[in-house]
Amino acid sequence: MGMRRRKRLDENMPLMEHISALRKVLLFAAYGIVLGTVVGWIYSDPVYRFLANPVLQIGTVDFITTTPMEPIMVKLKVSLVVGVVLALPIIFWQIWSFVLPALKQNEKKYLYMIVPSSLILFVAGLAFAFFFVIPIGLKFLLFAGGAAVDSTPLLTKSSYLTFIIRFILTFGLVFQLPVVLLLLIRIGVITPASLAKKRKYAFFGIVVVTMLISPTPDIMTQSLMVLPTYLLYEVSIWLGYIVVRNREKTLQG
Repeated sequence: MGMRRRKRLDENMPLMEHISALRKVLLFAAYGIVLGTVVGWIYSDPVYRFLANPVLQIGTVDFITTTPMEPIMVKLKVSLVVGVVLALPIIFWQIWSFVLPALKQNEKKYLYMIVPSSLILFVAGLAFAFFFVIPIGLKFLLFAGGAAVDSTPLLTKSSYLTFIIRFILTFGLVFQLPVVLLLLIRIGVITPASLAKKRKYAFFGIVVVTMLISPTPDIMTQSLMVLPTYLLYEVSIWLGYIVVRNREKTLQG
């Protein structure tokens, strides 16, 4: 009976180790977010003004509040957003340090390339969404069909903040595509040649996924997400050939 129990415990050890590692990842990420949120509280007002800039530039849209709690809740949400942004290096490091050992052993050295790449691409996705897509999308969404009935566009602070966070977060995650593809190429799960052969299917898949995850249902916004995503797919193919060439040199050496 004792032998059976010990064997059962030994079999469960890998699972327990993964749970412990995941707990560590979540704790470190949470600590980073909490510290960043404290800083975010101090700068929450200018940050919201910055986030509201696409609306302010339109000039004919007004912000309103509809409940007594809305201003303080908006301030808390902005503080949390700043906290997440400031903690991104820690979050990416913890996530990738957890994922890499699950894919292949002795891959920790790639953290020093993957984490900065993930961070840069995530920020690039945020910037692309905020400075290019959102100004175009807002004008289209707010004034599409406006000639039918005269109206004054009004946005609550809370609804706008939720909208813009979902918008830029979606683009930030989509821009992680090259990192994921190049990692899969590096460990031999896929090859650049296979990605190149499946361009048509990839484009169709990108269109479908974009329709599912797009923050808005309009075709214009979805098109503005599809085009850079497919471009990132193409870039991943060509970078993948470089990764394969370097891997072959390493194996030969």
